[in-house]
Amino acid sequence: MVVDNKATVSYIRVLKEDLAIFHVKPNEGQIPDFKPGQFVTLGLNVPNEGKVIRRAYSIASPPEQKKYFELVVRWVKKPLPGRLTTQLFDKKEGDEINWVKPTGIFTINEKMPDGSPDNRRLVLIGGGTGLAPFISYSLHLKSKGTKRQIIILHGASYVDELSYRELLTELEEESVEKGGDWNFRYRASISRPQEWFNRSWNGHKGRVETFLRPKPGKDKSPLEELVGEKITPQNTSFYVCGWQGTVDGVLDSLVPKGFVTERNKRKDGTFDVKFESYG
Repeated sequence: MVVDNKATVSYIRVLKEDLAIFHVKPNEGQIPDFKPGQFVTLGLNVPNEGKVIRRAYSIASPPEQKKYFELVVRWVKKPLPGRLTTQLFDKKEGDEINWVKPTGIFTINEKMPDGSPDNRRLVLIGGGTGLAPFISYSLHLKSKGTKRQIIILHGASYVDELSYRELLTELEEESVEKGGDWNFRYRASISRPQEWFNRSWNGHKGRVETFLRPKPGKDKSPLEELVGEKITPQNTSFYVCGWQGTVDGVLDSLVPKGFVTERNKRKDGTFDVKFESYG
């Protein structure tokens, strides 16, 4: 049975017409315990349907944040307007919304099947709003003092869709300046660099999965150039979230190199790629 809780939309930051960051604050109590990578289900009454519509959204805030859930949401317009996102984008700060306790299995695997710690670097690949769980991952692991190297690769069509660019740049700058255990890198890619709105962009160009493919005349991929070594299942694990096309593009590069997905584990239970798609 679904148990609805009441909350208030306490903050809205509109990034562009169809992309915004929301804070959802419970009306009673604090945010319950959850694992980075899980999602919260929101519910709103849709007047023309006469019922509550519910949709799941990945949580961008870490579990240490007990005041509110932070969500980055795209307003679905095509092929048909999203029933809940359309209502959500009509909301104002202070409006009420329903929520259901977080759940989900797209969480960090910190141990190998034999119980030993998984110390491989984490490469977190997000397409569009698929970045959300990796914000939660990174902030949580930083608070725990992780020694694992973390690399976020984010892909978007336009520069104003790089929703957490400022935060992620600051996390990398802190890693570079302070050194020590915090080892974090962030790289973004724009898939439509020729368009006028992206004229200032001088970073990586193409879909986010092209970070995994060597450029013409190069032996190493941009990711391998960043980390300074060949990427293998022994030294790197991948987490991917976004449209199915993004997931497929990543797997097309990794599977021929011996990487195995969680859904196709080796006999000993090991795997190197975990993914979640939303389309």
